Amino acid sequence: MLNLAIGGLVKICGLRSVDAARAATLAGADALGFILAESRRQVTPSFIRETHRAIVAECEKPPAFVGATVNADARGIEQIAVEAELDYIQLSGDESPDILDDIDMPVIKAIHVAPGADLDSLDRLVDPWFDHPRAAVAILIEPKLPGAYGGTGRQADWTLAAHLAARYPALLAGGLKPGNVAEGIQAVMPRGVDVSGGVEIAGEKDHALIEAFIARARQEFALNTDDVQDS
Repeated sequence: MLNLAIGGLVKICGLRSVDAARAATLAGADALGFILAESRRQVTPSFIRETHRAIVAECEKPPAFVGATVNADARGIEQIAVEAELDYIQLSGDESPDILDDIDMPVIKAIHVAPGADLDSLDRLVDPWFDHPRAAVAILIEPKLPGAYGGTGRQADWTLAAHLAARYPALLAGGLKPGNVAEGIQAVMPRGVDVSGGVEIAGEKDHALIEAFIARARQEFALNTDDVQDS
């Protein structure tokens, strides 16, 4: 399971092949993300299950498996989670915190942040996800774009993201790639980072980009940890 208390986590999302999942695992990813909602990156629960079993068979400490849904009901989510053998569910739509009443597994909630959003409004949006008896384990910060629930390649507002990351366990997503992940970590100080399109070439995961992203994120998280210890 993910150790969000320590931070420094790296999640590779939008995986569609066992080879890409294996490359992310070998490069040291903490979590592998799979899109279950309608998308060009959508995969089936059975594919996730088969990938999970392949990775577990090859790896002593496999990464966490995360399935992303959009506006699905709790019963459907739990059925998918069981079939896919997920460790976490990521709610990436307009779900209400009330859905936590009926989901008996760790939840990551995607928060879509509009540029210039009011800080108090953001806190009122996020607070209920952590004030609940079955609180979310983390939020995933993404940019808010009309008609989109993620995977746009657009960068989130890092100033607003930093505000949220200072208050809640947060993963930074949106427009990250090997060339800017260190800057994003410096600006936001999240518990982890999430990437999909930033490690793709022509819509397909590139193993070298996955390795570069994870290495640069790891390096920056380590530098931040050293700075905290020295202060």
